Amino acid sequence: MSRSSRYLALLSYLLSLPGALFVLMARRDDPFAVFHARQSLCLAIVTIATPLIWAIAAWILAWMPLIGGMLGVVLFALVIAAYVGVLIGWIAGIISSLKGEVQPIPFFGAWAASWGSASASNQAEITTEPIERTTTFDA
Repeated sequence: MSRSSRYLALLSYLLSLPGALFVLMARRDDPFAVFHARQSLCLAIVTIATPLIWAIAAWILAWMPLIGGMLGVVLFALVIAAYVGVLIGWIAGIISSLKGEVQPIPFFGAWAASWGSASASNQAEITTEPIERTTTFDA
């Protein structure tokens, strides 16, 4: 696992959607960075789609007299829960990318791993062992 792979994986989390798309387009040959970019892309999609789905559902529920508006407000708790899950996944992804580990993020990792080009040959190239740190001192 090279240091540049770890930095690209970290970049995909820190820059969210643009970072993940950059890594997926520019560094397709780096399986470690692509693994983390897919997970970051999954988090970005959930972050964007969740309030949109809530807004559509709340708009539809608003047409119901008396309880529709209240149900829409109560459903907003699901948006908050999804954002808490995204935050947990984001932190776990950053930590595993810095450690050099291939570990699925909580809640969304299995979904990201099932995407298109996550083939068995790609997964076989990725090692799950953390990289070894060595220090050299110039005297």
